[in-house]
Amino acid sequence: MNTTSPAVSKIGIRSWMLFDWAAQPFFTVIITFIFGPYFVSRLAADPVTGQAAWGCTITAAGILIAVLSPLLGAIADETGKRKPWIAFFAAIKITALLMLWQAAPGSPLWLPMLCIIAAMVAAEFSIVFNDSMMPRLIPAQEIGRISNLAWGLGYAGGLVVLFSVLLLLAGNPQTGKTLAGITPLFGLDANQGEDARITGPYAALWYALFILPMFLFTPDAGTGAPLRQAINNSFRDLKNTVCELKQRRNLLRFLIARMIYQDGVNGLLALGGTFAAGMFAWQTIEMGVYGILLLVVAIGGCAYAGQLDVRLGSKKVVQLSLVCLIVATIGIISTGPGYTLFGLIQLSTQDAGGLFSTAAEKAYIFFGLLIGIAFGPVQASSRSYMARSVDVDEAGKYFGIYALAGRATSFLAPMAVATITVMTDSARLGMVALIVFLLAGFLLLANVAYPART
Repeated sequence: MNTTSPAVSKIGIRSWMLFDWAAQPFFTVIITFIFGPYFVSRLAADPVTGQAAWGCTITAAGILIAVLSPLLGAIADETGKRKPWIAFFAAIKITALLMLWQAAPGSPLWLPMLCIIAAMVAAEFSIVFNDSMMPRLIPAQEIGRISNLAWGLGYAGGLVVLFSVLLLLAGNPQTGKTLAGITPLFGLDANQGEDARITGPYAALWYALFILPMFLFTPDAGTGAPLRQAINNSFRDLKNTVCELKQRRNLLRFLIARMIYQDGVNGLLALGGTFAAGMFAWQTIEMGVYGILLLVVAIGGCAYAGQLDVRLGSKKVVQLSLVCLIVATIGIISTGPGYTLFGLIQLSTQDAGGLFSTAAEKAYIFFGLLIGIAFGPVQASSRSYMARSVDVDEAGKYFGIYALAGRATSFLAPMAVATITVMTDSARLGMVALIVFLLAGFLLLANVAYPART
């Protein structure tokens, strides 16, 4: 049953939507396109060591998220108020991001690793509590539209922050100028890693500023059960839902398939940029431009996939997206200086000057754009697949299980990449693990009914 209050104003809902605008730049500039690649290619002693350490960092955060997020999601339903929890985790995230400024070249890796773990865990837990506000705020018939608008708004926020870093803050180490041709603001020195380190404080301030409207204008739920009672109730309800799920085999198979391929998607987003930085020695400007291209394509991909979802159904869109991601991942790991597709296509090694000046870099970007087209639709249509597979009166508990499936094994893909990278001393072979996750999820999904109601 929808319990939306008619008193929830448009500004209250729009302020809730701004949470995605506030939160997404952390994933865009810190995890994927700026700080992560800096950590791997410039802060660590060498790219192999850097990728292994970064993979271990993402793995540790994923384990903590997997262990604690289902409990926190259930507690959110029991305790009522969400804002105090969001504020608590926001304080942790903002503090951790501010401390990334200390990650200067030559400094030990343990401090930025701990900061990234703390920030990732706090970010994910904040999302759990923020998402749990949606059913109460938004009428059932509007949830899909508002949710997708908020998702797109998040991409736009990431794009704005990334673009502003390139135009105003990140100087080319050779010329000292930003992409706009000016001296970086605040006298930032790219040779000291300040172009990448500044993204920590920047993302922290952006987040602190744009979550304020949610605190000011979005109504919170009333006080529910005390914390101890809420914990006891959440364990009981989770156990009952899991027992019921055993009788709905198609729904269970969908959740398992989604859990596996989402691991591959998460690993690709977290490690794809760092792999490129290590292979081509891309600096902040190159990584940032690459990120902008992917985000622009992603917004268009989501818009077109929404139309396909209506015509073909969510399952077909997820399958097409996974095929695209598998092809793209094969492409990026098979590309290197002078070749692509494992040497089947030889490329010129001539450096034409400027951004992405070699043929191999252009080939890598082509495969990267395939990732951009697909990584939004594979997640958005997975959510609509789930929505079509459950009834309205059971949506809350099953979307809780859906969230668990997206996080429960989120550490496996980064751990597999890090382990294979260390064992083989090859970042390229380490990335092959992602193909296994994507392909396994695709094959499992093929035998799932659509909708997966039974």
